[in-house]
Amino acid sequence: MKRVFGTCLLLLLVLASFAKTPKYVFYFIGDGMGPSHVIGTEYYLGELQGEIGRPTKLSFTQFTNSAFVSTFSKSNGVTDSAASGTALATGSKTKNGYLGVTMENEPVYSVAHAAKEAGYAVGVSSTVSVSHATPGAFYAHQPGRSRYAEIAEDMLKADYDYYAGGDLLCAAEKREEIYAAAKEQGYTIARGFDDYKQNGKNAKKLMLYQKEVASDLPYAIDREEGDLTLAQITEVGIEYLSKKNKKGFFLMVEGGKIDYASHADDGATMLNEVIDFDNAIKVAYEFYKKHPNETLIVVTADHETGGLVLGYSGAYALNLKILAGQKVSADRMGSILRRASRARMELRWERVMELLKENFGIGETVELTKEETHELRAYFEQAYATTDIAKRESKLTSIATRAKQMINHKALLSWAGPNHSASFVPLFAIGAGAENFDGVIDNTDIPKMIKKIARYGK
Repeated sequence: MKRVFGTCLLLLLVLASFAKTPKYVFYFIGDGMGPSHVIGTEYYLGELQGEIGRPTKLSFTQFTNSAFVSTFSKSNGVTDSAASGTALATGSKTKNGYLGVTMENEPVYSVAHAAKEAGYAVGVSSTVSVSHATPGAFYAHQPGRSRYAEIAEDMLKADYDYYAGGDLLCAAEKREEIYAAAKEQGYTIARGFDDYKQNGKNAKKLMLYQKEVASDLPYAIDREEGDLTLAQITEVGIEYLSKKNKKGFFLMVEGGKIDYASHADDGATMLNEVIDFDNAIKVAYEFYKKHPNETLIVVTADHETGGLVLGYSGAYALNLKILAGQKVSADRMGSILRRASRARMELRWERVMELLKENFGIGETVELTKEETHELRAYFEQAYATTDIAKRESKLTSIATRAKQMINHKALLSWAGPNHSASFVPLFAIGAGAENFDGVIDNTDIPKMIKKIARYGK
């Protein structure tokens, strides 16, 4: 009787083990997203509702498990995206600038590669170029993150089922050469969500890009109708990969422009990128709710960007809601001012103020002091004191840059600088095997855990 009981118990343990093996794995990476980016977005949403705190929470902060993650590289306490991407993808540390290789330039292989070897469908996607550092770490092996042509060639060698995001960063002639090779290799290239629905659903292998050739998707704050979104990329990934392989899939999704906005110290744009990243995660979460015992979702970041500080004045206060008055990124605002200058022989200061009000909320949700207004006008006068077009446009761009800084200051949000920091980044997980993510871990632990939980390579 004891032997029968023991056998039954062992069988139950084995079945329980297999019940926790996910068929579907989502790996979300918010590039540059530190703890302040996450909590700051929730505080911002609260202020928009007239409340203090977190009345509206991001979907991923409510996941069942969480951890803190260290991000140092092999060569420095402050990592770059190539080294951190390599760590998150392969479980191996390397030096800054290296992608999918060791310090000795030996290739290391990613969890996506392991999933493919185990017979699963695989997708790699981003809001930036699919040949950029973080997505590239999942398939490329190069001793230099700027070797974009070679990284793109590695993409074809990896031969994954689904690539999506911004176009390849290499020269136009090389890009077209690689796309021609991709088509010969069986890839369908869809330009935008509608093109996918019309021409991509039955593709043998799929690449999904913005309608027009572009190195990245527009910022969420700048998005126009018809632009491809990260939520759509995730939706297509689920639909296409599920149909492609009944065994299951691995899908990496990067919110790459959280990092870009943070490098630019652009608070409003960054908050909108985090919200947009969460919208993509919501798509995966809806899928998880239909397959809770077969799905694992892991959300983390490769590093923190900007040294973001929430509430830096002696007033112990935040005023994040005024950032809602900013309707475009600082990059787009600079472009608007430059275009306005080109359209008129001489741009009037009053027109500049109208554009700042319309796009940045200045004079509406954001009130400038006389000194601040004078400072912006000084840039304008310097612009029109020169006949050099390049210098003029540089000064007009400075108006947008300085106005953005003033808005951040009034929101009581500040940045330590425009680069990466060595801060911990957060991790959130839900689903089959999520309980393994807990405490303080290293970025190299994450892909190792995913491989073990999903039983890739077994």
